Amino acid sequence: MKGLTAFKEKASGVFGGLKPNMEKFEISQSYHTGHGGYEEMEGGEREGHGPGGGHAYDDDDDRPDSPASFEEIERPPLRKIDKYCKAECPCMPARYTIATMACVGFMIAFGMRCNMSAAKLKGEHNGTVFMNWTVAVESHVDSSFFWGYLVTQIPGGFIASKFPANKIFGLSIVSSATLHLFVPFAMTLMHGHVVIGVRVLQGLFEGVTYPACHGIWRFWAPPMERSRLATLAFSGSYAGVVVGLPLSGLLADTVGYQAPFYAYGVFGIIWYMFWIWLCFENPRKHPAISIPELKYIEKSLGESAHPTMPSLKTTPWREIMHSMPVYAIIVANFCRSWNFYLLVLFQSSFLKHKFGFKVEEAGFVGSLPHLIMTTIVPFGGMLADHLRKNGILSTTNVRKLFNCGGFGMEGLFFLFVAHSSTATGAMFALTCGVAFSGFAISGYNVNHLDIAPRYASILMGLSNGIGTLAGIIVPYALDGLIQANPTGCWTTVFTLAACVHLVGCTFYGIFASGELQPWAEPPAEEQQVWAPPAGAITNTDPSQAGMMGNYMKETSFGAPEYNEQSQMQQSSAISYGATGHVANNPFAMAASAPIAEEPAPPPYDDVAYNYDYTQGQPQPGPLGQPGQPPYDPQSYQQQ
Repeated sequence: MKGLTAFKEKASGVFGGLKPNMEKFEISQSYHTGHGGYEEMEGGEREGHGPGGGHAYDDDDDRPDSPASFEEIERPPLRKIDKYCKAECPCMPARYTIATMACVGFMIAFGMRCNMSAAKLKGEHNGTVFMNWTVAVESHVDSSFFWGYLVTQIPGGFIASKFPANKIFGLSIVSSATLHLFVPFAMTLMHGHVVIGVRVLQGLFEGVTYPACHGIWRFWAPPMERSRLATLAFSGSYAGVVVGLPLSGLLADTVGYQAPFYAYGVFGIIWYMFWIWLCFENPRKHPAISIPELKYIEKSLGESAHPTMPSLKTTPWREIMHSMPVYAIIVANFCRSWNFYLLVLFQSSFLKHKFGFKVEEAGFVGSLPHLIMTTIVPFGGMLADHLRKNGILSTTNVRKLFNCGGFGMEGLFFLFVAHSSTATGAMFALTCGVAFSGFAISGYNVNHLDIAPRYASILMGLSNGIGTLAGIIVPYALDGLIQANPTGCWTTVFTLAACVHLVGCTFYGIFASGELQPWAEPPAEEQQVWAPPAGAITNTDPSQAGMMGNYMKETSFGAPEYNEQSQMQQSSAISYGATGHVANNPFAMAASAPIAEEPAPPPYDDVAYNYDYTQGQPQPGPLGQPGQPPYDPQSYQQQ
């Protein structure tokens, strides 16, 4: 444990600049929060009218809007592991920890899909037909995963709405990884029919991953960070291909065709252990999330006392079926899935048959386009959020620009691939095309959260289910062409892929939207404007009125170090939240051991003010001193 503590301290020193210093966080009653994020509360450039530099979340300028005005937050109990090791990644906010872990989960899920192509190429390399399968059986094996994947797309949206989305996401990947361990043995039974059944089961489990991921962001993604968080998570699907193609080829060539299946099965089980340790359903249930981040997320999303989940009966199916923005997302998903599964299933075969690459060479060279795309996807998400946040482009124009630009450029470069006669020219065009398609992920793939955040997981299941049809059609459409003409069929293959993308680009550009649809409005009882509850802000010391309120209580994971600044930020009686409810917690402090608060320096003008936040009017100060004028953002900035 000392070694782990030393590592975390060293990491905190190296990466300390990546997130704000929460120990120095001070909350003033007059703070007026904004879209800039909780990072702005310590200072920095101001872009809006509030002291934090952002624009207010509500339109009521008469009421100061402060994180300190939330009610007392009851922290969840610590688990046994949390008493000894805090559930966090060093120097990374909780929401980005979840995005990173989801990215790794997608890497494993999509890496498993690369294993079968490497195994088949290894069999062909030895001069035999792999497992003596016919063309029909081989096509069934390639597409069988998508049979199950298609079935659970729409049900996955409802499952993610009814049950905790983080648990659904984790169970889907670990279940598929466990089944992956049995694939090598199943391939030897009954001429491929058993392995078809195993892959159908894998598809059934993995079909809920995308809907569940959208269900996670329903609670974790602030509106102005949707693109970057979603694209960070979804980039794992392309990073999985980057790692999966060369690693599968290397393991199959050096160890045997079974090795990739065993390796990825173990990877999935190990990942799941970290997932259940670090990821939670929503911020309120996270025992280690900082108070500023928790309140930033909840305030940006808005709060409802009892948010209701959509059900099969309450989902507006008629309106969804008549919504052209929904159809724009579906068409874009199908077109992108066509090219993606084309490359996942047949890119190594393209390089081997047309240009004579070896199995391991095809894996490493074929991963280059997906490596570039993996870096483009999160960059595109940050750029999209920047354009929206600063009002440069509307959400609709941002989605159309990124999606149509990515699709159009990929279709153009695929035409160059189709008519290229050299390996260098083909790989250059293929790399550029796949890289540009990375921008499209900031278009259609997060568009569900724009037009209907309440039904995002359901819409994701619907659109991804239609997109899965491409994964079923592609093997049947191309296996026969490749078997008949392994070297000359690729012009037709990539020309068809380019046409598919150009059709998707046109349709999305005409019918897409980034605005909340009328049928996606929340019920009236959930459209509540948050207001500071009476008594939420109190002052125990009149001399500090207007400067400091009672500070938030946060779960303690060890004996805190009290210095001059930290003591000033603590009230006279310190509560450690959940630690008081956990038996035998070694870090819990006795409730009867209050820590005295050092006297704070007097205000600059030696005048104390009281402010009634429930009435929005100044109140007389002590001893007949004058009261405080109403809050004025402009005058605050001048000060």
